[in-house]
Amino acid sequence: MRLPGFLTALRGPAVPRTVWMLGFVSLLMDVSSEMVQTLLPLYLVSGLGASALTVGFVEGISAAVATATKFLSGALADRMGRNKPLAVLGYGLGAVSRLILPLAASVDLVLASKAIDRVGKGLRGAPRDALIASVSPPEIRGASFGLRKSLDTVGGFLGPLIAVAAMLLLGGHILSVFWLAAIPAFLAVALLIFGVQEPKGATPALGSAFSFRDSLRLNRAVWTVVGFGCLLTLARFSEAFLLLKALESGFSPVWAPLAMVLLHAAYGLTAYPVGRLSDRIGREGLLIWSLPFLIGAHLALAWAEGLGLYLLGVALWGLHMGFSQGLLGAMIAGAAPEKLKGTAFGAFNLVTSLALLGGSVAAGWLWESRGSAAPFQVGACLASGALLFAVARRRFPG
Repeated sequence: MRLPGFLTALRGPAVPRTVWMLGFVSLLMDVSSEMVQTLLPLYLVSGLGASALTVGFVEGISAAVATATKFLSGALADRMGRNKPLAVLGYGLGAVSRLILPLAASVDLVLASKAIDRVGKGLRGAPRDALIASVSPPEIRGASFGLRKSLDTVGGFLGPLIAVAAMLLLGGHILSVFWLAAIPAFLAVALLIFGVQEPKGATPALGSAFSFRDSLRLNRAVWTVVGFGCLLTLARFSEAFLLLKALESGFSPVWAPLAMVLLHAAYGLTAYPVGRLSDRIGREGLLIWSLPFLIGAHLALAWAEGLGLYLLGVALWGLHMGFSQGLLGAMIAGAAPEKLKGTAFGAFNLVTSLALLGGSVAAGWLWESRGSAAPFQVGACLASGALLFAVARRRFPG
């Protein structure tokens, strides 16, 4: 029996074992991260008396702390000719940060924990993605990055569910949930150390042939993808504001993390099929399709006064992520010079983190000064601008 065209497009060469292992590492760390992230804005507001502007500042400054490490880790991985050691260090710092957060009795300590976590995230992102690029042939690059994103979002799906169950069992004690979040984080580090082997010769050491000046000579194709990713991130800002909107839409603090379950379900169920499909039909059109989803998400969230429109907005937000994040990673891998793939991913992560800083702080200010609808209204305008740019540009490197 002949399969429909979409299902036929999903068939192809097997994804390498290293990609699967890195996907499961991401899954475990994301379980931990989401157990924290889905409750942290609520803890800041209800437990520490912080404002929405403070929440935006915490999210933004956490991204800012990681910006330098995001670029330098990729360049350093290229210099070393090895990706795994930096990835282990990055995931290790993320796990250590989980032991600090439950002790935080002030916004300052929360910032310290988040800073350590974000430095770890900055260190691990570029070498991990470079490792995936090094073991993935061009014909399955979209599938490899999509699979990693899908497994990551399975963690994003499970983390909020575990957080809700723990909140119910522990009588709504958020700090106890933060302690539990350390377990999957340390399991992720163990799996990376013992379950992932760096391929010999996949990333040749550059030694004295590499210089920092060389790392700045990324080609125009890379910077086009970086610029577009920056615009998307600025339009999307931090998901912490989705959680604050959940409270306004009728969720109680105990059940608010379920919104992230819906988001990650939509994200995870689309990232791998979209990545696999992009290997067959190209990435440009699918990436452009992500923008109407984001515009619709912002409009639904701006107008949401009850659960119906709010949940629609969250689902559309997740579809946007599924149609964009894996494709951007595959585009960077395809556009970057072979000896500068770590640097390219580092530059991408650096610039998008700066956009997240600006977007999150601006969203917090808009929320406080103009009301909860304002950040989403502005986000819809920025996403519309990104759509016009993408249609006008027409051609992205794939």
